[in-house]
Amino acid sequence: MNDFIEHSQKPARSTSIKPTVFWRVAEDIPRSLSWQLMATSVIVPFCCWWLISHAIEGNDKISFFLPTPVAVWHALITLWHKGFLLKDIAASCFRVGFSFLLAAIFSVPVGIAMGTFASVRALLEPIIGIVRYMPVPALTPLLIIYFGVDEASKIALIFIGTFFFNVLMIMDAVKFVPKDLVETTYTLGGSRLQVLLQVIVPYTVPKIIDTFRINMAASWQLVSVAELIAASEGLGKRIALARKFNGTDQIFVCLIILGLIGFALDLSFRYIQRISCKWAFD
Repeated sequence: MNDFIEHSQKPARSTSIKPTVFWRVAEDIPRSLSWQLMATSVIVPFCCWWLISHAIEGNDKISFFLPTPVAVWHALITLWHKGFLLKDIAASCFRVGFSFLLAAIFSVPVGIAMGTFASVRALLEPIIGIVRYMPVPALTPLLIIYFGVDEASKIALIFIGTFFFNVLMIMDAVKFVPKDLVETTYTLGGSRLQVLLQVIVPYTVPKIIDTFRINMAASWQLVSVAELIAASEGLGKRIALARKFNGTDQIFVCLIILGLIGFALDLSFRYIQRISCKWAFD
């Protein structure tokens, strides 16, 4: 009996997971560690690129495929002084920005309607699902026939490649609105319009911004395809021209610029989401 009492009075062995900082599950890490990891994600690949490119620099057959960071920097300066780079960036930003804005304007109401009303979802989801799986670059010949080789065909290509993904992702966000919120609004005497505008829309705004942040990448991937349609300016067109003349250093310049623009846009969407949807982070 005494042994049983002594054993029962001993503190139970903790079976919880040992505390950690790096491997936290669904928790934030210290800001200092976050900055260190982000810096590492850029510095390590750059160092590997620098080491490998300098190691093969003497071999003309291999060094052609991987220019050194110095060669890429010189190509950047050359393109800038010739006035090509700024015009290419402006042209690509206009095409992506205008196309994405059109896709956002039309996809938000359609996606919200499909997620809110099962009847609208049953009507539109099959055709949108079919079109979504069509490879957008394969539509290029048709777009040239319909819109010619001017800006309209390029904007249409990016619009199509963004609109349908926006719609389905926004629809899924609306479908996950808690039914308790809707039923409570009805109980308090709310109308369908109030449920839509005061419950569903505010709840899904953070997810809509996330949808835009994710699908903006698709728009920038499509711009390189769109700019092959008789374009005279644009980062995609510059890459195509550099390929013809074996200018791998210029290709690296354009790819790095595309990556930096995308990263800046991603941070911008995150900032807009945090500022405009403070209730979602409380």
